Amino acid sequence: MSSPLPHALLSALIPGSGQALKRQPRSAAVVVLTTAALLGVAWSLARTGGPGAAVFFLMLLVLPWWAFQCYDAALPARPDSFAGLRETWRLVWIRAHDIRYLGGLFLLTAVTDFYIIVANPDYALTVFCTKPGGLWGLAAKAQSPTLHVLIGYGFLRLRRWSLFLYLAYAGFGLLNATANFACFGYGRVRTVFLITLLAFTAYVIWRRRCFRPAPATRAPL
Repeated sequence: MSSPLPHALLSALIPGSGQALKRQPRSAAVVVLTTAALLGVAWSLARTGGPGAAVFFLMLLVLPWWAFQCYDAALPARPDSFAGLRETWRLVWIRAHDIRYLGGLFLLTAVTDFYIIVANPDYALTVFCTKPGGLWGLAAKAQSPTLHVLIGYGFLRLRRWSLFLYLAYAGFGLLNATANFACFGYGRVRTVFLITLLAFTAYVIWRRRCFRPAPATRAPL
């Protein structure tokens, strides 16, 4: 198979199979063992912390690792050593594929938000300790998937405006979460949201240089 697509598709179905097909048995073994360990942790979290904790772990670590090893399988074959995976991560870092992954997560979240709104028409979003109804309530709910789509698209294209839009979104989210903490006290969902938002915001600020205009608007594979 000369095309990289079959290797990536195989690894998407069975992690490590693309590396094995490229005759990189050690890299394939690392991918298989790492994937098994991550899935084992997710299974343990599902039993101890519930399905919500497992889904959060899957999105935070398992899914990006799955995408990473698919990307590694799609790259040209290199000497079978751990340096191959390190080189793949170097390419991911230079080409800002980690930011693009976050963009994909935002788009996925937008779909989830839209489904929740449609499936639960009586659902009301808590905004600064209140749950607005009527037109204001609909606008409050609609802003979430709308912003997630815009930020996700901007992150995928590494647009600088999406960085500023995300920072505004994160600032509002932090203020809203803090106010809800003051009004309602501890809540697991509020706590996870706040911690995740702080971590994501710190990471995006750390990687802010990725959003600067570059001569080439499209990064090669």
